[in-house]
Amino acid sequence: MFKIHLKDTELDLSTPQVMGILNTTPDSFFEGSRMEHIDIGVNKAIEMAQFGASILDIGGQSTRPGAEIITESMEIERVVPMIEAIHTALPNMPISIDTFHASVAKAALDAGACIVNDISCGNFDPKMLSLVVAYQAGFIGMHQTGGPSTIHEVQERSDIMSTILNYFIAKKKQFADMGLTQWIVDPGFGFSKTKAENFELVKSLAVLKALDLPILLGVSRKSSIYKTLGVDAEGALNGTTVLNTIGLMGGANILRVHDVKEAKEAITLINEINA
Repeated sequence: MFKIHLKDTELDLSTPQVMGILNTTPDSFFEGSRMEHIDIGVNKAIEMAQFGASILDIGGQSTRPGAEIITESMEIERVVPMIEAIHTALPNMPISIDTFHASVAKAALDAGACIVNDISCGNFDPKMLSLVVAYQAGFIGMHQTGGPSTIHEVQERSDIMSTILNYFIAKKKQFADMGLTQWIVDPGFGFSKTKAENFELVKSLAVLKALDLPILLGVSRKSSIYKTLGVDAEGALNGTTVLNTIGLMGGANILRVHDVKEAKEAITLINEINA
């Protein structure tokens, strides 16, 4: 049973939860997740809540291959008004800020967010972890290698699951020394990995249960799915649901998705099987 502290509340992960993706970027790889206009973003957030989302993840920096790295100030300009508007419309909905900059995270937390989703797991900004601890915010740390502009470069290794597990074991000790003991791990499907490694981490996700930390799985409509199926991101919903279901069977606690309704249905059916 996992409960993650989120500022002045808690996230109960005794059953798997759905995180809905809302991007304020004009260039996200999946067009359906782009919410540049506040009213559209708020309406989408309300719809996701109605379909069963327990968290909304808002990002202003695209991490697709070849994406432009924008300034921190531009990222803040993109995400803060959206966070404020969604927090006003859905005051009880936990909001996550998808960023690797501490300054963006701070602005988002001040605007109503209560979780920091950092693809660098604190590696890109040395101020990130101390900020999270100071705010008593939730934290999601992802496995990847390289820097902000090289997050999709693959390093040579023989066993991806041992690599990920050892990475998070080291991070768990580092974070505990800083005062962060309860956080969420993301194995980083689609980041710094070959297609075969991406599928292996879904297949072997249960290996990460040894960390005794909640696991987030983010496979939604990614290229390893749609290239394997010979479709595009628009046609990758069925493939996404298949991998989400396998991930749930392997112990995923959070599904980060563009399509909340389908992910919630997968969780409902898996819960029924496991009852």
